[in-house]
Amino acid sequence: MIEAVFFDAVGTLIYLPKSVGHHYRLVAERHGLRLDEDVVDAAFRAVWKQMPARPAIKNPRPDDDKGWWRELVRRVLGQSAPHRTLPDFDACFEEIYTHFTEPGVWQLYPEAVGVLAELGQRHRLGIISNFDNRLRRILDQLGVLGRFEKLILSSEAGADKPDPHIFQCALDAFNVNAAHALHVGDDPAHDWEGAAAAGMHVYQLQRPAGSLIGVMEYLERL
Repeated sequence: MIEAVFFDAVGTLIYLPKSVGHHYRLVAERHGLRLDEDVVDAAFRAVWKQMPARPAIKNPRPDDDKGWWRELVRRVLGQSAPHRTLPDFDACFEEIYTHFTEPGVWQLYPEAVGVLAELGQRHRLGIISNFDNRLRRILDQLGVLGRFEKLILSSEAGADKPDPHIFQCALDAFNVNAAHALHVGDDPAHDWEGAAAAGMHVYQLQRPAGSLIGVMEYLERL
C-alpha cells in the first residue's frame, strides 16, 4: 500500500549533540567576540520565533535562504552581546553558516541507519525538510545520503512545511499518490498537520519516548 516513505530531517533523523549556543560561541570567539552559551541559546529560541516567515514563492528561493539565515544570526549575536561589537560580522556569519556542515556537528539518531536500511528494501525513501542545500552535505558525511531517492528542501521548493506545496512537490517528484505515501516527522504542525492536509499517511514521531523503529511497526499495521 505504501510506496514511498518521506522523512523530516532535524529532530527526526538527525540532531545536534551540542547546543546551538555552543557552536555560535565556538565560532564567535575566533572572531573576537566572547559569548555565553546559555545566553545564545535563549536568544536563538527568541529570534527563531520572531523571524519573518520565508516567502512561499513555489520556485527556488534566491540564495538558498542564506540571506534569511544571515539575518537570524545577526539578531542572535546582537541579543547575545548587545554592548559589544563584532569586528567583522560578515566573516563570522560565513564561518557559522559553513560550520553547521562540518563533520561531527550533527549526528544520526542511533536507530536511523538500521531503520533506513530495512525500509529501503521495500519502499522508496525521500526527505521533506525545511532546510537548504547544506542538508545534502550533512547527510553525505553521515553516510546516509544514498539511502534517499530525492530530497525535497523548502529552499528549493519555495515553500516551507506545512504549506501543501512542498508535500505536493515530493509526491510529484516520486510520481506517487498521496494515499500511497507516508511522512515521518516530529513536529505537530509542520509534519503531522501538513502531511495529513496533503492526504498522506502520517507517523507522529514523539521523541524521546518514541523512535524510528515505530515506523516499521506502523507500516505493518496498514
